Amino acid sequence: GLLVITASAAGLMSMPGALPYAVTKHAAVAMAEWLNFTYAEEGIHVSCLCPQGVQTNMIGDTDGGPAGMDGILQPDDVARVTLEKVEEGRFMILPHEAVRTHMVGKAKDYERWLSGMRKIHDMFGKDMLRLGGVPLLGASRL
Repeated sequence: GLLVITASAAGLMSMPGALPYAVTKHAAVAMAEWLNFTYAEEGIHVSCLCPQGVQTNMIGDTDGGPAGMDGILQPDDVARVTLEKVEEGRFMILPHEAVRTHMVGKAKDYERWLSGMRKIHDMFGKDMLRLGGVPLLGASRL
């Protein structure tokens, strides 16, 4: 059997201004990992699709905010990459190659990655909050 779980690059790198989205996408990646190693012996292959910006109603006519920083792909392109990677037996499917680079950078130097995410938050975070994200918590409320 075959199962492709669609998560998001936000499940690997987080998403400034969108706490519920980032947390649920991290959970989707963890679930895909668990299903992969749990059921592989039974012949069930599980892949995890983690695109960044894809031209759908979710992006609309915006620039995609942080998700669009590495370009916005067309759904057909994401589908083509997904089919190719599934045929190769790949677990992690990253239609935006930049996501792999970001993941390596995150693993190599977490503090540097967090610093970069703070900069992205400064650029987009408040706008994301206006679009339905979770209000920022002041240090006194944490």
